[in-house]
Amino acid sequence: MGPSYPADVPPPPVVPAMDTVFTQLGLTDALAHAVQKMDYAEPTPIQQQAIPLVLAGRDVIGSAQTGTGKTAAFALPILQRLDRHGPLRCLILEPTRELALQVEQAFRDFGKFTNLRVTVIYGGVGYGRQREDLQRGVDVVVATPGRLLDHLEQRTLTLRGVNVLVLDEVDRMLDMGFLPDVKRIVQQCPRERQTLLFTATLPPEIESLAAWVLRHPVTVAVGRQRAPAETVSHAFYPVVGSQKFDLLRTLLERTKFESVLVFCRTKMGADRVAAWLKTHKHSVAVMHADRSQSERQEALAGFKAGRYEVLVATDLAARGLDIAGVTHVVNYDVPENPEDYVHRIGRTGRAHHTGDAFTLVTEESVRDARSIERFIGRAIEWKKLEDFPYVYSALFEERTLAAEDAAKPASRLHRGLRR
Repeated sequence: MGPSYPADVPPPPVVPAMDTVFTQLGLTDALAHAVQKMDYAEPTPIQQQAIPLVLAGRDVIGSAQTGTGKTAAFALPILQRLDRHGPLRCLILEPTRELALQVEQAFRDFGKFTNLRVTVIYGGVGYGRQREDLQRGVDVVVATPGRLLDHLEQRTLTLRGVNVLVLDEVDRMLDMGFLPDVKRIVQQCPRERQTLLFTATLPPEIESLAAWVLRHPVTVAVGRQRAPAETVSHAFYPVVGSQKFDLLRTLLERTKFESVLVFCRTKMGADRVAAWLKTHKHSVAVMHADRSQSERQEALAGFKAGRYEVLVATDLAARGLDIAGVTHVVNYDVPENPEDYVHRIGRTGRAHHTGDAFTLVTEESVRDARSIERFIGRAIEWKKLEDFPYVYSALFEERTLAAEDAAKPASRLHRGLRR
């Protein structure tokens, strides 16, 4: 006799028998069918390694570059372990509202042929719908730390039944100062549970957190953590500050692109660049922390749907967001943190596709550019556009890394930028 379900929870739909690389990893027909409907041809390396471990109930530290499929690596096996609708059993913590919404959607897509329920909890919006979902009953909660703590204090949910805890984008949560909140939340989960920690990078600070929160974890590390994805072609473009926008405009004019993500350091700078691009007939959306939640969601959805060809953003959009089809990334401002460079340009060249990244380097930001080269362990090609009316800058003469200069003096001609 099959399982019975509450009146408002229909049984899972019937799906065809599947024989795919995903079923060979141990996933059910329902999950493999959903993956097939999403046009996933084969698992990525992080998925190949992590899915069997999560299915086996192991604690896992998953470390991989952005764009390598980390969400599916934990979502698919979790959905299988939950099996059918019941009480809240899985909690996923995300550092930002955008990431939480993205992961919730992934769970909905992957769980399309199950009867499992998922909801998302984040700040900046009312509590009404979140309370309604929790009262109706969900299997999976995707949440940001602050709003989740609010619900716990209001007793609108309990974590006593959580047996799978996911800490996603942990390096970002540490950067944003969420560690105390994360610890408070973990302390309200049962000690006997499966814990998964996924991150793009593994800085030393994460090791102490992992030692506290995980039990005999298996580490799955894919790719060099300091290296940009091999599918991304990237270069530095030196220019004086007064010509930055003209160079950006010319790069876009001479580039065959489908969608472009432009990164700025500041919210004011992002607004200014977006306004300039609009005056030059580009369809542009803006995304930064001063935009309302509805504005940010509309910008992201419009960019994904192709209504906007350019999305101008601060580093809010640099990590984790799964924006398929980004063909080009432009760093209008060089990031101060070299690690952010890897995350920014990782927004293109995702899921085995290729992409291009341009970084505009001024005399004020050349030190940050050199820090990036040291961080990734190799020189980045410096380029000039043909027939662009450059204003002279010492950058055009001082090309090479200080270490290269010290190794053997070169003439100014040989140290010049390649055209």
